[in-house]
Amino acid sequence: MTLRRGITGTGKMQSRRDFLKLAGLGAAAALAPRFSHAAAVGDKPNILFIMSDDHTSQAVGAYGSRLAKLNPTPVIDTLAKEGMLFENAFCTNSICTPSRASIITGQYSIANGVLDLGGSIAPENQYLAIEMRKAGYCTAMVGKWHLKKEPNFDYYSVLPGQGKYHDPVFREKADGKPFGRNVVKMTGHSSDRITDITLNWFKNIRDKSKPFFLMHHYKAPHDMFDNARRYDSYLEDVDIPEPENLWKQPRFGSIATRGHNDELLPYIGTSIGRRNLRRNYTKSYARDKSLSDAAAKRLAYNVYLKKYLRCVKGVDDNLKRLFEYLRKEGLMDNTVIIYTGDQGFMLGEHDYMDKRWMYDESHRMPFLVRYPKTIKPGSRTDAIVENVDYGPTMLDFAGIKTPDCMQGASFKSICETGREPASWKKAAYYRYFMHMAHHDNPSHFGIRTKTHKLIFYYGCSPSGANQTPPGWELYDLVKDPKEVVNVYDDPKYAKIVAELKTQLAALRKKYGDTDEKFPAMKKVIDEFWDYGPAARKRAIEISHEMLERKKNPPPRRRRNRKNK
Repeated sequence: MTLRRGITGTGKMQSRRDFLKLAGLGAAAALAPRFSHAAAVGDKPNILFIMSDDHTSQAVGAYGSRLAKLNPTPVIDTLAKEGMLFENAFCTNSICTPSRASIITGQYSIANGVLDLGGSIAPENQYLAIEMRKAGYCTAMVGKWHLKKEPNFDYYSVLPGQGKYHDPVFREKADGKPFGRNVVKMTGHSSDRITDITLNWFKNIRDKSKPFFLMHHYKAPHDMFDNARRYDSYLEDVDIPEPENLWKQPRFGSIATRGHNDELLPYIGTSIGRRNLRRNYTKSYARDKSLSDAAAKRLAYNVYLKKYLRCVKGVDDNLKRLFEYLRKEGLMDNTVIIYTGDQGFMLGEHDYMDKRWMYDESHRMPFLVRYPKTIKPGSRTDAIVENVDYGPTMLDFAGIKTPDCMQGASFKSICETGREPASWKKAAYYRYFMHMAHHDNPSHFGIRTKTHKLIFYYGCSPSGANQTPPGWELYDLVKDPKEVVNVYDDPKYAKIVAELKTQLAALRKKYGDTDEKFPAMKKVIDEFWDYGPAARKRAIEISHEMLERKKNPPPRRRRNRKNK
């Protein structure tokens, strides 16, 4: 038996024995049975959790967005045709590390301690993997991990940090070696190699006497998009459909996202066109200075979307390989298969790039689940679920009670019946902490129901520093599903604002996210919560102060090279 080309750093094919030796699995693994079980052991289903990085619902054909006509994900779409699609699955903090931490712990950011990209989850706190192993599952983690500490799985092969798109390096589990010391270098594209590793695990490494729990994570289509070269011509001659609010949204946002009289538009929220002076996609994809602003924006948008969708295409094609193997081995129909992204992503909506925002394109996660034994094919639900609920749901499918340490709840019954229990949550809670980092997003939190979304931009770091103008936004998701009209100050919505503020305060208390650990930030939140005349006046002053800082930044301090 040999592995696919590219499994080694030299690109040469490798024998099974050599590969097992490299992985540090020893003689016991080499002597493992080579037959496959057509079904999970006993009554327990296998569980396959597939997650791509930054793959947003707009770029999944089954969600029917403007991009669906391009047929970007025919393989992933089969999970919707043969299972259930969740219309309202949301992350609790739309940034890679915090979202992944919430999935593996079943906890909101404030509880698991991962507020931003600097966070990590210790092996003893990786509750989802721990509970699966305790229940008799063979556990594995392959691909992008991004939680810094060693994965607490029976087997892992993970990218360090973000990893590389091409010729990636993986950290593999090896007996007797510390995390990160057993490194495997590979050639080719990361999506191909991640799939190779998973297929090799299925064929040669996993304990076939046990049901499996596998987390299979792609790096793609994360920013700095770099597809496999075979996709360079994909969509080459296609004009990518544009969102209307890439161009027109006169009542969108607030002083928090636009500044007083729009004075901060060049500084808040990185952009597709030239609006954001510091970071925008024309600097990478439309550098010709002779282009008009509109022409540069349109060109940058098309290049951006094509690069992104080419990475998505690579994920989709690789899942075809994986699903074909599962079908061949008789595993497909006895495996709960979940597909998601670690959060949403802005594909030009509101002239924004990246994620982080609470607007739906960033807040919503694609979530598809297939298990033909109990889930009706072609079903959909608008039940609100959050990424903290994913772990409890997978545990429930495995017959495991949700541990007390998890704040999320199982929605297995919704998957199987399409009905929400009377006690099921009616709103999603959101919190973004990384104030003005990387993509110039102010810190904010909010609440989303099926009909409305209330966002509070308090606009400061945990120390209360670097203030941006605080403000509130309310969107009527029934009348305005694209979120382009902020109705917070519309008198007709005063009662809804009051009700949602009460619910939001209750959720913050329920989840322990009340900022006692950050007194300076709490003081700012309290000052602008009611948002009366004095607070609004102060918000305008903060807007002017920020504009002054941007126009006249303090001189940079020169480093003393002698002290280097």
